[in-house]
Amino acid sequence: MAFLIAVIAFIAVTLIVISAFMFLREREQQTAITEKVKEFSGMAQAEIAQEGIELPTQPLARLFARVIRYFGNLLRPQDKEEVSLIQRRFLRAGVRRRNALVVFFGFKAVCAICLSMGFLVAILLFRPKVPLMGAMVLVILLSLVGFYLPNLWLSLKTSRRQDAFLQGFPDALDLLAVCAEAGMGLDAAIKRVGEEMRLSNKVLSDEFGMLNLEMRAGKERKEAMKSMADRVNLEDVSSWVSLLIQTDKLGTSISQALKIQSDSLRTKRSQRLEEIAAKVPVKLLFPTIFCIFPSLFVVILGPAAIRILRVISGH
Repeated sequence: MAFLIAVIAFIAVTLIVISAFMFLREREQQTAITEKVKEFSGMAQAEIAQEGIELPTQPLARLFARVIRYFGNLLRPQDKEEVSLIQRRFLRAGVRRRNALVVFFGFKAVCAICLSMGFLVAILLFRPKVPLMGAMVLVILLSLVGFYLPNLWLSLKTSRRQDAFLQGFPDALDLLAVCAEAGMGLDAAIKRVGEEMRLSNKVLSDEFGMLNLEMRAGKERKEAMKSMADRVNLEDVSSWVSLLIQTDKLGTSISQALKIQSDSLRTKRSQRLEEIAAKVPVKLLFPTIFCIFPSLFVVILGPAAIRILRVISGH
């Protein structure tokens, strides 16, 4: 127990020293920034906003932001390939903030510290009979769990974004086909579909808007659509992109190809729903056995068991 108290005291002192150091450094930076703003008001404020130096106004939020930024800069990878892979995951999850990498790794460190510290505080408060080696192993495991919690959040966010995209993708292809039949070009049709789908499916609207912006910026349509397929990371979108590229090369009807593709996607969607419905009885088996059946047995067999015990005991 003395060893755990020493560990907690060391971690607390370390956090206090780091927080004080960051507070003093940020105060100096804010003073310098204020002087620059006075000299170059408009340009300096724009640079500050771009660099992300501004912090929340509340003291606790400012301190938390400093801690996140400090640990994020400390843990962020230096390898460019690893950074590009993580940024690709951010794009697939719909996270496009410039400082997302620093915030992500900062939260990894904070989650690891909070879980391990919470476990140590619980041991000190409740004083369970836990061996020292077991407590240290649990602290390490909780630190690892906290460190990988942001990865789990990122994976869940990516899967939800993909599900939302698939939900509205057949409707978007129908709108594209209608726009193509009305005489619109493919670029104008993509822009119109992105605008029309904003209320019903924001994820799909954002991706189509990004595709339109890339094409307007001078990127070739083929490359822009491949970039979209890489961001969404879905087989249906990749096949749609390949279909449009082949249609553009061969000069065939885009509207007819889009109609066939949308019908195929609707069939796949109905098949996925049928598969999910078929799995429901199997998924309900264990909750039924372990949660519903015991309560039924207590209600049905409880009075009979009480009477049998009374008869056996002679009362």
